[in-house]
Amino acid sequence: MKNLNRIYPHLLAIIGFITVSLIYFYPVLQGKKMFQSDIVQYTGMAKEQNDFRKATGEEPYWTNSAFGGMPTYQMGANYPHNYIKQLDSAIRFLPRPADYMFVYFLGFYILLCTLKMNPLKAFFGALAFGLSTYLVIILGVGHNAKAHAIAYMPMVVAGVLLVFRREYIIGGLLTMVAAALEINANHFQMTYYLLILLFVIYLYYPVHVIKTREYKHLGISAAVFAVAGLLALGANATNLMATSEYADASIRGKSELTTNPDGSKNTTTSSMDHDYITEYSYGKAESFNLIAPRLFGGGNGEDVGKDSHMYEYVLGLGAEPAQAEGFVKNLPTYWGEQPIVEAPAYIGAIIFFLAILCLIIDKRQLKYAFLAGAIVSLLLSWGKNFPALTDFFINNVPFYDKFRAVSSIQVILELCMPVLAFMGLQAFFKSEKAEQWKALWVSAAVALGTLVFLMLIKGQFSFSGLNDARYDEMFGKLPGFIDALVQQRKDMYSADLMRSGIFILLAAAGLWLFIKGKISNTVAVIVVGVLIVSDLYFIDRNYVNTENFKVARDVDAPFQPTEADEFILKDTSDYRVYSFQGRLQGRTSYFHKAVGGYSAVRPRRFEQLFNYIVEPGISNIVGSIDQQTLSFNKPVPVLDMLNVKYVLLPANEEGEIPVTNPFANGSAWFVDKVKAVDNADGELQSLKEINTKEVAVINKAEFADAVKKTSFATDSTATIKLVTEKPNYLKYSANNANEGLAVFSEMYYADGWNAFIDGKPAPHFRADYVLRAMNVPAGRHTIEFKFEPQVVQTGSKIALFSFIGMLLLLAGGIYFETKKKSQSQSQFKQ
Repeated sequence: MKNLNRIYPHLLAIIGFITVSLIYFYPVLQGKKMFQSDIVQYTGMAKEQNDFRKATGEEPYWTNSAFGGMPTYQMGANYPHNYIKQLDSAIRFLPRPADYMFVYFLGFYILLCTLKMNPLKAFFGALAFGLSTYLVIILGVGHNAKAHAIAYMPMVVAGVLLVFRREYIIGGLLTMVAAALEINANHFQMTYYLLILLFVIYLYYPVHVIKTREYKHLGISAAVFAVAGLLALGANATNLMATSEYADASIRGKSELTTNPDGSKNTTTSSMDHDYITEYSYGKAESFNLIAPRLFGGGNGEDVGKDSHMYEYVLGLGAEPAQAEGFVKNLPTYWGEQPIVEAPAYIGAIIFFLAILCLIIDKRQLKYAFLAGAIVSLLLSWGKNFPALTDFFINNVPFYDKFRAVSSIQVILELCMPVLAFMGLQAFFKSEKAEQWKALWVSAAVALGTLVFLMLIKGQFSFSGLNDARYDEMFGKLPGFIDALVQQRKDMYSADLMRSGIFILLAAAGLWLFIKGKISNTVAVIVVGVLIVSDLYFIDRNYVNTENFKVARDVDAPFQPTEADEFILKDTSDYRVYSFQGRLQGRTSYFHKAVGGYSAVRPRRFEQLFNYIVEPGISNIVGSIDQQTLSFNKPVPVLDMLNVKYVLLPANEEGEIPVTNPFANGSAWFVDKVKAVDNADGELQSLKEINTKEVAVINKAEFADAVKKTSFATDSTATIKLVTEKPNYLKYSANNANEGLAVFSEMYYADGWNAFIDGKPAPHFRADYVLRAMNVPAGRHTIEFKFEPQVVQTGSKIALFSFIGMLLLLAGGIYFETKKKSQSQSQFKQ
């Protein structure tokens, strides 16, 4: 009975988390699904992979439907012996996206319980974390992997804290399992940011240990972390190894080119361009959105309602009330420094107030570790607005240059601040009345004083946004539109400062009533908790609500074929499609083999091919089109070698128009000559000059054996045809009276693709910057390409043995903890 009494509050909390998650996303109970923009694009990208998996039961690990071909390692590939993924699926048993919200709550609840908070405070703290606006917004747009990784962050931190508290077995096991789940979430940017926080926390403990000379404890902790980390990494070995292998070939790898697309010298030493990394940098003043949500206008599409200046403005222009109401539902009120913002990263005014309370009243030095984590996170989120720190990290901290959207590191702040807030609330109730009074009025004064200060400096802001000139052009027929928009922004600034002030006053009043003895500890916690949840909930619902849900079939099949798609699909031959207006989206990949797609890790060389040659020459390509026949009247060498047989041109009213390219090189062809070059610059430059049907460009520095022979006897009857095509298998029939060099319109990827001639292994190499090529003996031959990534086989074995090790440690840990508890109870009875 005693054990049951100890467990049931936690069971109630878990039931509460399930209930809140399902209430917030209640349309999932009606069979509906959330329409997430990023997941829609992913659905297009992954359709070939998923269809192949469903039809054959095999995992392809390669897709031909995007960017001419690429590995599926970052597209939800399934690996053998990935038992951590099965564990994760069991934890995320709710319908999506309620499952991610549930794990938000669960992970943070475990962290707060680790900090010895009672279940009620931990429950509300978990809700405060999970309902933080940014965490809800990323679910709305479909950043599922990011949400997934964030959800397990608190659990990892909890394990680390337990180890440092000398609870080596429980802490080590929790760290091991949570870290394995974190890595399995497959969002390495978020995991990297977690490591930054853990580094900050780790710095705190060795300083404490050195002061107390407890070096043995530090050594044991390090050993526990090493074992837990190695097994967590090992259990995810396949994905980690495959991702690492592919990373250098993706846009996250360093460019080999010495020039930029505009011809200027490429001087960057980072994996990605500095401007690309820091494009989404949080403004310094914009950071106050954390405590007052719409100081900088909220998002790019705000519903400001009928009680707004813009509504009155539109009515004043003679619009009907219904028209005015529709107009103000999606206004570009955001005026911060980032290109696009869906919603503010609001953590809650009361959370800010309670975090200050923590710094005043909590005696634990651990608070400074979380404070430092929040500060580091905030400073790094400023990106290009704090170049000294940002450039230092990009240039000196390993792997930092492989991630963009630096503003997203604020997730660490969004974890640390609720921790501080509820540490403060916990310490408040444990303190003497005199301390409570002092801490309450000082923290309220600081929090409210900050809001008053922001109100006083309102006149220092212009309330003008980066895109106002474009908005002025878009709404040019509406006189005074920008002036009205600026006034709307000013109104939102003042209103949200007042709103935050009211919530802080209400929370402070609840604590004041407790000090006065008017309400109990429990009631005070409930009052403050309900205020925190209400504050966040009503902001969240402005951005993610029932309007985000659609009938399941519309989400599962988000794209419908257009007339252009249907025209192209009548062609049953092998070809690719290039959409001018939507290369970097997943729609084309849903229906065709595309030269575009939607991926943050798209192949670097393929991307460069378009950035340096194809897209700068769009006007010439369009000029090659016969408007009467809607077909090309001359070759376009790069598109031809990629076997682009159809180009989709934008049309004002008809969506897209299909243009036929009769000059496409086909699936494979024999060339007459080889042009040997010394480097990547030479490869790319040569493609602007050669006829790709006759000449192949090969980098002799990398493939010396391939350029020993640079000319080949021609045979007008020579043929090479694609016989069988699967994502991971290609079969060709070749017939040539002479030895020849065949070029294939398939992407070259060194790791995993094996080539065979008549069943015997044969070397192949890269030609024309991105394609595959091989020397083919004279005569009739069968050529095969098989994608057999060794990294999957090796990684899967490591994952299996690591998981077995995890199970053994878990069993041993449970045994020793049970034995220790039994011995303690026996000693107590004696």
